[in-house]
Amino acid sequence: MPPAFFGETVTWVHHWTDRLFSFRCTRDPTFRFVAGQFAMIGLMVEGKPLVRAYSVVSPPWDEELEFLSIKVQNGPLTSRLQHIKLGDTVLIGRKPTGTLLTENLLPGKTLWLLATGTGLAPFMSLIREPDVYERYEHVVVAHTVREVKELAYREIISKELPEHEFLGEMLRDKLLYYPSVTREPFPTQGRITTLLESGKVCTDLGLPPLSAEHDRVMLCGSEAMNADVKALLEARGFTEGSNNSPGTYVVEKAFVTK
Repeated sequence: MPPAFFGETVTWVHHWTDRLFSFRCTRDPTFRFVAGQFAMIGLMVEGKPLVRAYSVVSPPWDEELEFLSIKVQNGPLTSRLQHIKLGDTVLIGRKPTGTLLTENLLPGKTLWLLATGTGLAPFMSLIREPDVYERYEHVVVAHTVREVKELAYREIISKELPEHEFLGEMLRDKLLYYPSVTREPFPTQGRITTLLESGKVCTDLGLPPLSAEHDRVMLCGSEAMNADVKALLEARGFTEGSNNSPGTYVVEKAFVTK
């Protein structure tokens, strides 16, 4: 095992669609991360580590690690990773990092977590972190996908978390879920940029118009989505935060495409 990685055992695999799957693996007791961070994960291929950046889906208090991945048939890593099964070994980088951290944002009232596709992954960790609900009055998860079946974790967000033994009471009145679909009939249709620009998302959720004064935003999605929403936010006076300087929005640029 290369010294920069843990070798962990796959304990669960779930295929959402022919393009999307999740898996869980064991977690070394010394592996520490903060909700919203990513790690380099992958496989040994021909004696060498083949890895990509993956946000951690599981919350920091979970005893295992969970990840959400696309399947790219000719992708160097995902073409192999999609075939993992129980008992297989995966590589987990020892040093998680990332910008989607609450400490990189200035204090605010509503936290917006805007995702497309597998960009939902870090937000699944964040919405199960008690500290997030102590910081914000509302936490909005807006997840946009092409087809309804790609709304991974929909049941968990909308049904299981509000009834969770420990988190339920804390998040029931604060967590707002806003799924949208672009290529199929669905109660909410369209790209998140369109829904934000029109103000529909705020109206639907009963929240005031998006403002740098009281809203804080995290972005994790396709390059196009990140760029479009950044432009929209900055036109409204939002400033990008980083590990050195908190702002009113942050964006994760590490996004698995291969």
